[in-house]
Amino acid sequence: MKSKLNFTRNTLLFALFLLAQVVYSQENEATTDTTIVFKKRVLEAIEVDFLTSYYKQDGVHSSVSGGIGSEKLTDLASNIVVAIPMNDDDVLTIDAGISAYTSASSSNINPFDADAATPWQSSSGASEQDALVALVVNYSHSSDDRNFIWNADVAVSMEYDYSSIGVGGGITKLFNDKNSEISVKANVYLDNWQPIYPKELQFGLNSVYDQSGTISSLYNPIFVEWDATNRNSYSASVTFSQVLTKKTQFSIFFDVVQQEGRLSSPYHRMYFADKANYYVGNPLGIPNYQNESNTSTYHLADAIEKLPESRFKLPIGVRWNYYVNEVFVIRTYYRYYTDNWDLTAHTASLEIPIKLSDKFTITPLYRYYTQTQSKYFAPYDTHLSTEEFYTSDYDLSTFDANQYGFGFSYTDVFASGKLWKFGLKNIDLRFNHYDRSDGLSSTIGSVGFKFVMQ
Repeated sequence: MKSKLNFTRNTLLFALFLLAQVVYSQENEATTDTTIVFKKRVLEAIEVDFLTSYYKQDGVHSSVSGGIGSEKLTDLASNIVVAIPMNDDDVLTIDAGISAYTSASSSNINPFDADAATPWQSSSGASEQDALVALVVNYSHSSDDRNFIWNADVAVSMEYDYSSIGVGGGITKLFNDKNSEISVKANVYLDNWQPIYPKELQFGLNSVYDQSGTISSLYNPIFVEWDATNRNSYSASVTFSQVLTKKTQFSIFFDVVQQEGRLSSPYHRMYFADKANYYVGNPLGIPNYQNESNTSTYHLADAIEKLPESRFKLPIGVRWNYYVNEVFVIRTYYRYYTDNWDLTAHTASLEIPIKLSDKFTITPLYRYYTQTQSKYFAPYDTHLSTEEFYTSDYDLSTFDANQYGFGFSYTDVFASGKLWKFGLKNIDLRFNHYDRSDGLSSTIGSVGFKFVMQ
């Protein structure tokens, strides 16, 4: 009997032990499940951004015309960005955009279909307008504690004379109770030209038709078609951010960029000081001929822009943000840039978001930029044909620039405004005016709408 009782007791104890293990296991599972169920999602619901902008510029240093001529350009761009939560930790983002422009400058790749070939007005050629189509797909994953994030992306874009494909990725680590953050990113872009040369160079090396139909055998430019059309870019960036106080945050960053391949543009004309000038509208092919009004002549190119097939860039910058109070925030930015083409630049900007209410914020902003010219730049008709490299692209010249603007933002955290199944979360308006000391000026206005699925 005692043996039977011992057996029963042992059996009961064993059963209780098993029950305890099951309960303990269930509690662990419940705890684990609860952690998973109530873990804050990286993105709660699908978000959609609609962005559109209008850009307009003018200037007097067209690179297509060798550093002179109209730089008039208008561009209308639209983007749609869709962020999709794949699960608690992963987000897929798709960014698709199209940009359509018209340009007096690029139209003069072939100025000879106009009534008067001149660098100061647009011709009606096919190159007068174009559209850029681009697609970027990004996938990101966050760790359970949200202290580690990795992402990868693929990008493709195409326009009538240029195409690009890119891949990239990065990692971000947060530590010190998320008060410190370091990010490392890398990208590779493999681009390809479908080169279009100035029209007079397309006729051949030893002849060109002028407007009267005469062939000038004296015109003999320095021109050889490209034997390669690729341009590859490799970049890596490191960013460190730190929350210093409850009101102050700063970050420091630097990029390393290496470019290889065709870094010049095939339709940027060059004119040499030691070469005779030939013009369309010259019936006898006379060197340095211009007609009396000088309005129906176009200076025929001596060559196209030629630049080294390698460029190393190094930008280094800092950001410093200060929370003044519930109304004002100060955001500052500075960047130093240098490269092995001897171009150096400084950029400084200031933004002061002013919170008018819980939903409305206005942001005045100012940006200053200055650069010293590349060693390969010289103005129109001043390079010598004996030089190894040459360009009259004023983007590589010495200049200062000022940009003024403001932003206006509407934010509704509850997304109470509805569009089908989406609530309106945010509206952003931006307007900027840009003036450059070489005569280029531009204006851009943009608007963005963010919707969240409900």
